[in-house]
Amino acid sequence: MKTNAIARIACVIGLAAGAAQAASHSMNGNPMVGGAAMFPEKTIVQNAVNSADHETLVAAVKAAGLVETLSGKGPFTVFAPTDEAFAMLQKGRVESLLEPGNKERLVKLLTCHVVAANAMSSAIAGMIADDGGTHPVQTVGGCILQATMQDGTIVLTDPRGRSANVTIADVKQSNGVIHVIDTVMLPAM
Repeated sequence: MKTNAIARIACVIGLAAGAAQAASHSMNGNPMVGGAAMFPEKTIVQNAVNSADHETLVAAVKAAGLVETLSGKGPFTVFAPTDEAFAMLQKGRVESLLEPGNKERLVKLLTCHVVAANAMSSAIAGMIADDGGTHPVQTVGGCILQATMQDGTIVLTDPRGRSANVTIADVKQSNGVIHVIDTVMLPAM
């Protein structure tokens, strides 16, 4: 009897804690990314540094000297590859790109993930539909990504034919929006 009462109390406490977390999450209207709350009043960089899933991206942005740019007014749409996405690159590629002598290449790669607009997923989906199933997305780095929909998910294909799924969409920022992706987009060779 006593064990059941303790279990019920634990369950109620657990439900209350879950409801409080959900309430705080829904109050700012943003999904969690990398185990961290994303705040719409913060910039892309301010939020990204808190995501445990984007440590490589943050290190790359710092090494490329893009912190000030991505902290600026924007608006920007950033297709943000996860650490797992960077880990899928050829062995040693990330380390090589982070070397000071490769800054230009790193900037080119990173800016292939940035669009000079505030493009929410509904707008991207609408453009895909309007264009008959494929919409070209021009990045600030000069890459043209092809956006399509597959099973309700936005899929981006880079100039080399690599595809990335948007795994978390519409993470609102004060200077734009982040869409988390599962593959690093590469510029044309």
